[in-house]
Amino acid sequence: MKHQRMDESILVCVYYGPNGERLIRRGCKMAQMLDCPLYILTVDPLPEDELDIEKSHYISKWEELAKEHGAEEFIVKYNEKRPIAKVIGEVVKQKHITQIVLGQTAQSRWREITKGSFINVLLHEIPFIDLHIVSVSRELKNQDGFYEKGIRAYLIKDSKGYKLTFVHTPQDVHEGIFFKEIGTDFNNGIFKFMKDNQMIEVHVKEDYVTDLE
Repeated sequence: MKHQRMDESILVCVYYGPNGERLIRRGCKMAQMLDCPLYILTVDPLPEDELDIEKSHYISKWEELAKEHGAEEFIVKYNEKRPIAKVIGEVVKQKHITQIVLGQTAQSRWREITKGSFINVLLHEIPFIDLHIVSVSRELKNQDGFYEKGIRAYLIKDSKGYKLTFVHTPQDVHEGIFFKEIGTDFNNGIFKFMKDNQMIEVHVKEDYVTDLE
């Protein structure tokens, strides 16, 4: 995508958690206002083939958003053992970034972003960069609190629809992640799975999914 301004470029740094989509949308609005390139970066210390399904879902969703908002590039740094500030600094120099969007999240490895020590290290690495620290809104915190931590689950087709199970069998139709609603005695919640390289999210009511679209 061609932009009028090439003296500005924005890098959004995301990590696994509910704040990623919000950060990307914030970065997109900034890029649209400035009419400049947008890049999205995530970093993981594990190799790509060792990621669990939940992480793969996040990456798939972010990649969709990157395409939807016309980002120049969605960058994933797998098997990265260096400090995060070093990785960000390297991308900043490669892509001629002038502004960075970072988020406060509850994820362990990305927590340091919100600490002064990380900011100081990052500014030392790339001193002439504008940093935008975006906090998690109350609405987002509450929304994230509706569900328990995701667990691996499967769907099996039967006469009533698609039944949720936590045991892998040859009859499985889909493998994914189940997020159970907090405070319910039944398996009510959301099931997320990959289909045709896209992340699909469906509702589960008392162990069953009636519609996969």
